[in-house]
Amino acid sequence: MSTVAKALWFIESQFGRCPSLDDIAAACGTSRFHLSRSFRLATGLPVMAYARGRRLTEAYKVLSGGAPSILGVALEAGYSSHEAFTRAFHDQFGLTPEEVRKGRAVDTKLLLEPIRMDNATNITLEEPRLERRDAITIAGLSARFRLEETQNIPALWQKFQEYEGTLGEIPGLWYGVCGEWSDSREDFLYMAGVGVTRTEGLPPELTIYSFPAQTYLVFRHDRHISELHRTMDAIFGCYLPEHGYDAMRMGTYFELYDEKFDPVTGLGGLELWMPVAKGG
Repeated sequence: MSTVAKALWFIESQFGRCPSLDDIAAACGTSRFHLSRSFRLATGLPVMAYARGRRLTEAYKVLSGGAPSILGVALEAGYSSHEAFTRAFHDQFGLTPEEVRKGRAVDTKLLLEPIRMDNATNITLEEPRLERRDAITIAGLSARFRLEETQNIPALWQKFQEYEGTLGEIPGLWYGVCGEWSDSREDFLYMAGVGVTRTEGLPPELTIYSFPAQTYLVFRHDRHISELHRTMDAIFGCYLPEHGYDAMRMGTYFELYDEKFDPVTGLGGLELWMPVAKGG
């Protein structure tokens, strides 16, 4: 996985922390100089200009939807004060946060959507294992994503972190639930969550999903997290149809992360648990 792809993933996963160039370089295992040079050559943008533009673009989307608190949006974007956020926002878009919240739209050319750096290397899957698992209930934050918008998923995990340790969760395991595909299979529901032993008294904004006791195909992904989409392409495009599984009937599945996964570097691996569904 390239340094630039790692940097893009790290920036998307650290919106609220406002990471420095040193932070990003350390997470990528490289120097400030090498990161700055590689990133600009690959994207045409300085690293920190991209990071700032992405934070402010997401803040713009929230404000244009009528966010009740500008300070709340500022803090979520990594700014410590209303004033600092307003200056940065105006420098980026030429409008103040107050003007956007009242309905003024910025020039769409100024918005910065996530860049996706694909690695052309083919993925060779390890043979999955078949495993029977007891029923499990997962609670978490959910949102719908288009297939080309999965770069935004790390930000959902970051928002979910404030709930961790308060839900009576099963410790040491985290679940990324994927399902409720649209008829066109172009968008889906993703939930960042934890396993829970009860659902009473949980915050109302959380989504609850229960998996029954069933048998799964379990695939291992040991590469950087930003390459997960390639593993998914290999599973759905090659392995499932070649082995007689009906990908369209696969239904809701989950990513399983344990304590070996490092959310800062994106390394440590994960497992993909997919309910068995043979073709008919």
